[in-house]
Amino acid sequence: MILDGRDPVAISQAADALRAGELVAFPTETVYGLGADAGQDDAVRGIFAAKGRPADHPLIVHVAAGAAGTAAVAHFAQPLPAFAQALAFAFWPGPLTLIVPRQHGVGAVAAGGQDTIGLRCPDHPVAQALLIACAERGVMGLAGPSANRFGRVSPTTAAHVANEFPDGLRVLDGGPCEVGIESTIVDCTRGVPVLLRPGAITRDDIERTCGQ
Repeated sequence: MILDGRDPVAISQAADALRAGELVAFPTETVYGLGADAGQDDAVRGIFAAKGRPADHPLIVHVAAGAAGTAAVAHFAQPLPAFAQALAFAFWPGPLTLIVPRQHGVGAVAAGGQDTIGLRCPDHPVAQALLIACAERGVMGLAGPSANRFGRVSPTTAAHVANEFPDGLRVLDGGPCEVGIESTIVDCTRGVPVLLRPGAITRDDIERTCGQ
């Protein structure tokens, strides 16, 4: 079920569905994500089931920009090292995921049971509208891997998602994704930035920002 992501009513309905533990697909600048409330373990398990993804493969948690995002980072993560803060300041909202120490008792299923968690602030108006609406409902962040079956090509349009999950999944249409590849991932838990997955933000960008 494709919904117009520019329609405030559709955003409100999607946020209500997420708060109720349902799945909603949403656009980002990289690829479309399959979202669930990262704080509801059963909802997050629904992502793994829908995708056919192993439960020990961590999911990226998307957070809003601004004050809501600052609160979400503090909710999910322990205090960030200075270089991680510099990366977030430089590239959020944007196609950068930071792996950071996870707060105990928060987001364990989304993190695949690990003591770390991946956080990202997407640079897409529909994603941000959805994340802000979710934050207003007490949903601190959305676990959101790519909205495709495990091992298949990541979707860059709402139609791709609807074809992948034809069973009535809500899909917020935000048009084609501008970047079209998954976010850069940087591990910030080892004392220095470690590039785990290349993307639109390059190694040079990271080194220049961190001074390392």
